[in-house]
Amino acid sequence: MNDGTTASEPRGWFEGLDGDDADDAEEKAATRRIRDGSADAPADWPARAVESGFADDETDYYARLREATVEAAREAAAERERADDRQLVHAVRSMDDADRVANELAERVSEWAGTQFEAGSGVDYARELAARDPEGPDQERVVSLAGRVADLADEADDLRTYIEQRAPTVAPNLTEMAGPVLAARLLSLAGGLDSLAKKPAGTVQVLGAEDALFAHLRGRAPSPKHGVIFTHEFVRGTRPEDRGSAARAFAGKLALAARADHYAGERRPQLHEDLQERMETIRARAEDTDDDSTEGGAAE
Repeated sequence: MNDGTTASEPRGWFEGLDGDDADDAEEKAATRRIRDGSADAPADWPARAVESGFADDETDYYARLREATVEAAREAAAERERADDRQLVHAVRSMDDADRVANELAERVSEWAGTQFEAGSGVDYARELAARDPEGPDQERVVSLAGRVADLADEADDLRTYIEQRAPTVAPNLTEMAGPVLAARLLSLAGGLDSLAKKPAGTVQVLGAEDALFAHLRGRAPSPKHGVIFTHEFVRGTRPEDRGSAARAFAGKLALAARADHYAGERRPQLHEDLQERMETIRARAEDTDDDSTEGGAAE
């Protein structure tokens, strides 16, 4: 088949492919070329495809191009979803969903069980009910629902264990710095390690506080100092007047940790040492303030 090119011309993604009777191998080749190929200069690709016999006309060329492009996008998306960081994202979202539903159902169980058993509340109460021997159809349904609550809570615990085991291999620096669950939540909020690694520290700082941020942008609220990173001891355990500084310092190092994990994949001890020193400096302010207050009181 004449592919319609010369040695000096760029070669099209359809080169050597049979447009009319393409087999699976040729279709995969077309998809691979769409994903990975490039050309140094533009060309009249529809005309070239017609000349080579790949397409009947320009309309046919664009129809075939669309098919190959859609398949390439589908393969790229599937490959992306199989990536290790995406597995963590799915795991932490599933854990949060299982936890949320278990607690919501536990409230329903408590309300219903109060008509059949002694009063109680929470997932632990549902576990106790699940171990009961029901008497009659009403109690049977309550006990069965309580069992579902216990199963969901157990699944959430299993997912947490999976995250704790998996996160250090996916993002070692981020996990050591933030802890496995918070690291997974940051990946989830950012959309993956690649996306998180490209975000500035200021964005990392407020991940999870989007509602508050948008309210601030509309002039209805002050700027949020932190998002989901508040759950970490470095922020939550710092006195309120220093939390903004702590959140900025922590977010800055988290951004660097994500970049190190994405682009190098190796642990960077200096990052963690620098963060510890910075947090000690911030928290020392509280001690200095307490000392000044004590001296002032003694002078009086």
